[in-house]
Amino acid sequence: MQNSYFRMLPVLLALLSPGLGLAQKPDPALVTKANTIHNQAFVLDSHQDTPINLVKPGFDISKDHDSQEAQVDLPKMQRGGLDGAFWAVYLGQGPRTPEGNAAAKQEALTIFNAIRSTIQAHSSALDLATTEEQALQIRRVGKRAIFIGMENAYPIGQDLGSLKSFYDLGVRYITLCHGSNNDICDSATDPTGPEHQGLSAFGKQAVVEMNRLGMMIDVSHASDSTFYDVLRLTKAPIIASHSSSRALSNVPRNLSDDMLRALAKNDGVVQLNLYSAYVKTEAKTPERLAAEQAFFAKWNIKNFLNVYGLPAAEQQQAQAELLQLEAQYPVALATVQDAANLIDHVVKVAGIDHVGIGTDFDGGTRLTGLADVGELPALTLELVKRGYSEKDINKIWSGNLFRVMKAVDKARALVTVKK
Repeated sequence: MQNSYFRMLPVLLALLSPGLGLAQKPDPALVTKANTIHNQAFVLDSHQDTPINLVKPGFDISKDHDSQEAQVDLPKMQRGGLDGAFWAVYLGQGPRTPEGNAAAKQEALTIFNAIRSTIQAHSSALDLATTEEQALQIRRVGKRAIFIGMENAYPIGQDLGSLKSFYDLGVRYITLCHGSNNDICDSATDPTGPEHQGLSAFGKQAVVEMNRLGMMIDVSHASDSTFYDVLRLTKAPIIASHSSSRALSNVPRNLSDDMLRALAKNDGVVQLNLYSAYVKTEAKTPERLAAEQAFFAKWNIKNFLNVYGLPAAEQQQAQAELLQLEAQYPVALATVQDAANLIDHVVKVAGIDHVGIGTDFDGGTRLTGLADVGELPALTLELVKRGYSEKDINKIWSGNLFRVMKAVDKARALVTVKK
């Protein structure tokens, strides 16, 4: 999840980016092979911000929306062969006070209700899942499995018991933080820098409790120190539900090659974020760079994610200015081929057993050739072109994440909690 500016940004990029010409038609035999593999695989996306749309009055997920309005809906799921997805309960970071935490918890519950209401209203097409076995059974009866993740542990506050409450509601991973530090850990992008030097004392308790519950720990958005603190403490594999490679796009939100290797040693998985600016380094003109720096200075922030930490009125104005900036200085989108380059790199560094897909659709992601969930087969086709086997593609689409889910559940027996 980026922020509301980033949810509008793809619209501008799609309209303004140069070089969006049509690619040559692929070999029909490769298309047939790729379609067969894609249809047989369990296609799982570990991070979609679709609940942002679900809470909008009148939003109809059964409608085939323009992708600039919604990137995930039932027709697109069908068209893209999506079998399952983690829908993110996203909360921006607000005041770290009892009142702020209570409001965040209430907002989270509102989002949960929207997810469950959507599933119930479309029970012939969707069903809630918490395990691989449930997801596979849901597909066998012709439905699509919806898992729940929470992006930002802000609603937890410093209440360890809230973790079990959210687990009981179906949450199977929690992204420890978002764009700012919270009571659990330091963020990779907080404009004030580190506060806890990684996990806080409470954050360390939270990691132990998540291990005890069998809930996946998600280090996307977390600082490097937080990442390594989690690895030292956890008794189970961890995930990065929507992160990419710092070697290909040097942003703090991405993982360095050393971090990728450490994640692999933990037997975890990085679910690759397909947000264009994270897939590869953007080619920006000097004018664009100067405009960005002027914007950051005006709002006293260090990056675009920090916009979402501004007070509501300032945030709205800043987002409007960002849209103007993007219209005046557009940047070309990364392509589905660039996404495959990202997969190639992470496979080379971490190994085929530690790579998955967490698109961040409905949260800012858009690539040339992969505009919404209906175009997911394009990524499988690109992998087939590059010689990836059916076995390896199955691992990327769901096998690796399902392996981690089972390992996290199994590791519960290894955790002892001091009374």
